[in-house]
Amino acid sequence: MNIRIQQLGKRFGAFPALDGVSLDIRSGELLALLGPSGSGKTTLLRALAGLEQPEHGRILFDGEDATALSVQARRAGFVFQHYALFRHMDVRANIAFGLEVRRGAQRWPKARIDARVEELLALVQLDGLGGRYPTQLSGGQRQRVALARALAIEPRVLLLDEPFGALDAQVRRDLRRWLRELHDRTGLTTVFVTHDQEEALELADRVAILNRGRIEQVGSPGEIYDRPASPFVYGFVGEANRLPARADGDALDVAGARWSRPAGLPDAAALDVYVRPEDMRVGDAGDWVGTVLSVQRSGARARLRARLRGAAVDVEVELPPDAPSYAAGQVVALAARRHGVFPASLAG
Repeated sequence: MNIRIQQLGKRFGAFPALDGVSLDIRSGELLALLGPSGSGKTTLLRALAGLEQPEHGRILFDGEDATALSVQARRAGFVFQHYALFRHMDVRANIAFGLEVRRGAQRWPKARIDARVEELLALVQLDGLGGRYPTQLSGGQRQRVALARALAIEPRVLLLDEPFGALDAQVRRDLRRWLRELHDRTGLTTVFVTHDQEEALELADRVAILNRGRIEQVGSPGEIYDRPASPFVYGFVGEANRLPARADGDALDVAGARWSRPAGLPDAAALDVYVRPEDMRVGDAGDWVGTVLSVQRSGARARLRARLRGAAVDVEVELPPDAPSYAAGQVVALAARRHGVFPASLAG
């Protein structure tokens, strides 16, 4: 199912949770809503589910205006971070709940409900656990039950609100792989909220970055990481060194280095250049001369921190596995392989 969000707005008091959000979600894709706390990502997800009513704007499901539809009429499967399972019900009853509460012509025969529950137990790899209660399951198993319950009603769209946030790191990694495989098998349009950039980049077909109730950028994980559209995206997705710069005729002065001025760069009193640590390199020649402050190793990774001569700017460099050893106080040449340039007023 295709979803089109048009100029959606929602305020909580004076706080604009959603500030004119527009977004097209493609049929069958897995889309991540990524952003810090308070960015509006959960409010947007709840608006899609019908759990929040926007003050203006529209939500279209396959071209149909769904903005005023009830939660039930939208047929959206919703999975909460903390499972929201019924403790007094076993796994089978939890999965069947959305089907059991239907009334009238929408009510399925018991045999059909039972068959659907068994099908979902197999799909989420919980065969043989239907008679257990939530307290008898691990966190990862409970989250699978919550997903099966959401899928039981044959939803048009699956909505996940930080589904792995309550789990430890190893279980999260395992469930991420499983969810990606599950999505590929079901083909459901799926939207999930996360503040974990690694999770979003690993799982999603596309990522929408939210900040202060607005969308900063939408793109594939590669586009988001390699070509950030704003200083916020540079800083939020991955890490970046921030270097002061200014335009000087046809040249760009970057912390003392002279580069060619990029085409289309607007005139601005102050500019910032963003360079990811893995896009900085140490060599015999470069853009800057720096003094090594420290080298830190984390497993197979090593990161060098240096101060640029004459600029009083510190930068971090991700060292390749075959890099030579460096020591504090050593003078090195540094260069940028890839970068982004923005007016300094956009930062923050």
